[in-house]
Amino acid sequence: MDPTFLTFLQKSPFNMLLFGTALASGGMLLWPLFGRLAGAAAPQVGPFEAVQLINRRDALIIDVRDAAAFAAGHVPNSRHIPLAELAGRVGELQKFKTRPVVTNCGAGAAASKACTTLKQAGFNEVFALRGGMTGWAEASLPVEK
Repeated sequence: MDPTFLTFLQKSPFNMLLFGTALASGGMLLWPLFGRLAGAAAPQVGPFEAVQLINRRDALIIDVRDAAAFAAGHVPNSRHIPLAELAGRVGELQKFKTRPVVTNCGAGAAASKACTTLKQAGFNEVFALRGGMTGWAEASLPVEK
């Protein structure tokens, strides 16, 4: 490492703060890329891509939120299976293995966990709804109560 760079950093605490901020923001920008490369993140679809999957390929929407959140509003024709019950109820979904499945939650985090559970159960095309119900509502798509 160049000694003049170290001298620059040591001259002022502000310089170290700027360098640390640059490292942290670069890491945050690269984090999603590393997650996708490692296969950790479930494939995601946006609200309009989900509508296309529903209309063109008869995709199944699974809402993994709790009962109160589901009752407050959900994607039309979605099935309600809370995330805590999904592993035990995956047998109910066996007839849908050939169709794409889109999992939905409040903001998107639980949907990724549901995707992992469904992949382990043998489902091939499983997607998480990017942004969850928040993203769906922000896209001004219909909500059923």
